[in-house]
Amino acid sequence: MSKPKVLIIVGDATETVDTLYPYYRLIEGGYEPVVAAPEKRRYQMVLHEIKPGWTITKEWEGYSIMADVCFAEIKPEDYAGIFFSGGRAPEYIREDEDLLRITRWFWENEKPCASVCHGVEIPARAGIVKGLRMATVAKCKFDLEICGGIYVNEPCVIDRHMFSGRTYHDSGHFIAPWIKALDVSIGKA
Repeated sequence: MSKPKVLIIVGDATETVDTLYPYYRLIEGGYEPVVAAPEKRRYQMVLHEIKPGWTITKEWEGYSIMADVCFAEIKPEDYAGIFFSGGRAPEYIREDEDLLRITRWFWENEKPCASVCHGVEIPARAGIVKGLRMATVAKCKFDLEICGGIYVNEPCVIDRHMFSGRTYHDSGHFIAPWIKALDVSIGKA
């Protein structure tokens, strides 16, 4: 029997921990994580951290990850949920019309959605955050609020079927409730 599939949205400069933590947790939970990006190719991930004495984020190259599917090929009804990874990628991929179509479909069909860090830029650009409470990295508070969302500075924010955290440091707080919602959504729980 095939496992339910869940999309993980990436692009070049996707944050490594933001991406790999949910990827492996989905496998542990009995799901097939499907990496989706603008093109079906290998993407360079990055590591983000504020170094001691710095006031801004330092970026290093992380692992790379292969996209299983490109946005244009995605039939959202084939997937149980969607995860918007952080890093710099969301800023560059958020104008992709297929990604926006997919994002709106998941929201409108009340499928479990999750976002971390800069991942908020995708649902914000898709126009689905109006009145929605979400966590994100503080520097993306403006992106969320200018699109009508409500910034919450907590490690796990759940509003309707959106699960969010500020950075990968919050993954241990919001990923498990999201996976539990996926279980409920597919009738597993």
